[in-house]
Amino acid sequence: MTLISAHKTIIRYASVTKHQAKPITSFKLGTLMRRKIPSSTALMAFEAAARHGSFARAAEELSLTEGAISRQIGRLEAFLGVTLFERVGNRVRLLPNGERYAAQVRESLDRLDRDSQYLMGQPNDGASLDIATIPTFAMRWLIPRLTRFQQKHPNITVHLAERMDPFVLAGSGFDAAIHFEHPAWTGMRTHPLLHEVLVPVCHPGLLTGRKRTSALDELPRLHRRQNPEAWLQYSQETGTPLTNPAIGARYDLHGMLIEAALAGLGVALVPRLYVETELALGSLVAPWPEGKTISKTFCLILPEPIGLSREPIQAFAQWLLDEAKQGTPVDS
Repeated sequence: MTLISAHKTIIRYASVTKHQAKPITSFKLGTLMRRKIPSSTALMAFEAAARHGSFARAAEELSLTEGAISRQIGRLEAFLGVTLFERVGNRVRLLPNGERYAAQVRESLDRLDRDSQYLMGQPNDGASLDIATIPTFAMRWLIPRLTRFQQKHPNITVHLAERMDPFVLAGSGFDAAIHFEHPAWTGMRTHPLLHEVLVPVCHPGLLTGRKRTSALDELPRLHRRQNPEAWLQYSQETGTPLTNPAIGARYDLHGMLIEAALAGLGVALVPRLYVETELALGSLVAPWPEGKTISKTFCLILPEPIGLSREPIQAFAQWLLDEAKQGTPVDS
């Protein structure tokens, strides 16, 4: 028996009896369903007309005639079976379906543009990695050390992106993440890097003429918005009396807290690993005890074991683990 698909792919089956079953001589199944994707020309014409609210302005932007824009959008509407614009005289207005589709098309075109430019910027003889990480960790710890990675692996480009919250790594477009240990990473391969220990720091000028034992309760305290009870926990576990632990300005990032402390705005409770350089230089001081339990663990998160990853990921992962283990200063 011979079956012919819509794509003229031929599949031959031999006759089968109870005494003999011959093997299939060939089996090739074509794609039975084509993707429902309009032409890029029609999509670009539609997106420009939707953004400008005018076929004429879209034509000017795309260096086409107004008639060409109208024809492309007509073809798109016929392809979709949906009317996208309401035509009133010489004016056009997006209908509700058109408004939703315009937002989706714009997002897709923008993403395609970014991805294309990203690929155009890749060296032919090198590799690149996309790493998601916490912004302050990237700025205060990772980026200052990346020179050492580049010296060892000059053909690997590392791209960094900010991710404040855990996310699904599979299908995200990222090769790895550097983030806090979290149940959301279940199923991924997590490798502990550094332990975040919080310590109060301030500009040394704030302590002039004050007793350090009582200064912490007298000085303005700075808070991280995502951890509003950090000062209360610190007070309870270190036995440091604070009259009202909740009073003080709030900031989104530890990096903002550090800059505020450097500006003399108050005392910031921040990870020690973020301020090692400032403490060594004396631009910040930390005369109070460290927190004990208000801490987290930074981890490298991978979708698969290091040994099964691509060579560039293996190189970056091993370098990062070594850096965290050695704890060497940036200027070493």
